[in-house]
Amino acid sequence: MPKRKVSKTIDEINKKIKKGTVVVITADEMTEIVKAKGPEKAAREVDVVTTGTFSPMCSSGAFINFGHTKPGIKAAKVWLNGVPAYAGLAAVDIYIGATEPAEDDPLNRVHPGQFKYGGGHVIQDLIAGKKVYLKAVAYGTDCYPNREVKKRITLADLPYAVLLNPRNAYQNYNCAINLSDKTIYTYMGVLKPHAGNANYATSGQLSPLFNDPYYVTLGLGTRIFLGGAQGYILGPGTQHKPDVKRSKNGVPMQPAGTLMVMGNLKEMDPKWVAGVSMLGYGCSLAVGIGVPIPILNANMARFTSVSDEEIYTNIIDYGSDYPKGEATSLGTVTYAELKSGTIRFNGQDVPTVPLTSYKRSREIAQILKSWIEKGDFLLTQPVATLPSVPQP
Repeated sequence: MPKRKVSKTIDEINKKIKKGTVVVITADEMTEIVKAKGPEKAAREVDVVTTGTFSPMCSSGAFINFGHTKPGIKAAKVWLNGVPAYAGLAAVDIYIGATEPAEDDPLNRVHPGQFKYGGGHVIQDLIAGKKVYLKAVAYGTDCYPNREVKKRITLADLPYAVLLNPRNAYQNYNCAINLSDKTIYTYMGVLKPHAGNANYATSGQLSPLFNDPYYVTLGLGTRIFLGGAQGYILGPGTQHKPDVKRSKNGVPMQPAGTLMVMGNLKEMDPKWVAGVSMLGYGCSLAVGIGVPIPILNANMARFTSVSDEEIYTNIIDYGSDYPKGEATSLGTVTYAELKSGTIRFNGQDVPTVPLTSYKRSREIAQILKSWIEKGDFLLTQPVATLPSVPQP
């Protein structure tokens, strides 16, 4: 008699985690296993596939409560190490965005429009245990009469601090080139004229959303690796757009899904949440994210076996088309080609530059794997899945 098709539940996999019998491998390893054994047999043998990405993710920031003062203050404007934070929430609640630059940035004084220090650096400094200078001003009320507070704080001093990132872990992204006559400075890095280089992002076959392209196992409440600690998916990130052109294996061929994520800042590691200064563009935050993909059936085994050779992205001219908002594709390229160090474009060899660290991405996948194997990390059933499109 033929064997019944594999069908598992997250509860069943969690029982294996608790017993210490769970089988966990990283996404790049799953590619080889499925190639050798096929998706059905791989699904019988493997319970969880771990993913990872470490890359600048501009749409990031932190919600902070800096604690009531004596006398009380209803902060109207707040700065952390000279970086403005948004205070229009409540008395001492603020949100600091990763891309907000310091108002008196020394680099900006010398080179207008360039910034050395911003919100992402403040977040990293807090996680690293450094003292951060807080200044808050207010208009004063009967219940909150204080008009100004200045003090040095550490993360340990804060009653509440969470990383809450509106848009992370983009599912595929553009390959950026510059066909203009001058060097340009973008969120995709420095782009030399006449297609002097090609910059790309995401970790390819290790990237979380490439391994569950239809978001079958992901959604509100999914537990993940975030910044060196355990965090959660809150739902779709801003600019979540699953209805795009896809290849035969379901992988989007242009920017598609995104994640909104959160986690306790006090549990994180500055190695995995790092302030970034991008020449001529501004500040950002490099974030480490790892998502476990439960192998519930052969379909999930097939999805998690995706390789860099099967993942395509579009080449976009950031010197002309992108600023116009057109983003016209000049061709496609695989992540295998991008990771080789050179792509062929318009008859010339163009060197490629990754914004995402593949080495660190793989380290995240390995750390997440070890957490699960040790029983320190259980999988979660999402309360609501991410908006998606029907599987073919």
